[in-house]
Amino acid sequence: MKKIIFTEKAPAPIGPYNQAVLAGNTLYTSGQIALNPETGALVTESIEAETLQVMQNIKAVLDAAGMTFENVVKATIFIMDMNDFGNINTVYASYFNEKIAPARETVQVACLPKNVNVEISMIAIL
Repeated sequence: MKKIIFTEKAPAPIGPYNQAVLAGNTLYTSGQIALNPETGALVTESIEAETLQVMQNIKAVLDAAGMTFENVVKATIFIMDMNDFGNINTVYASYFNEKIAPARETVQVACLPKNVNVEISMIAIL
């Protein structure tokens, strides 16, 4: 059985998907971009600010499911420019204990929704 996870503290879905789905003890988050959930505006003043908003959006979804970043077992990062990897990684790393950090891949893509520079999704378990 699956349970839909929704919080107003993260951007609302704009299509036929949900912020996250809990299936058994596994949470699958949709990709988050740097939309401020309070204003609906994109945060784009720097790649660090953009990544911070993405991580805050994911944190809100994890919180709504009763989880934290310690529950995350897998992350996928899509970026527009691999040259931004170091700056994205610095912000991303601040949310994890390196000794128990999740598995991850980072992929450069041709385009992301709303022409953002980074999108991140995660899988977490209870």
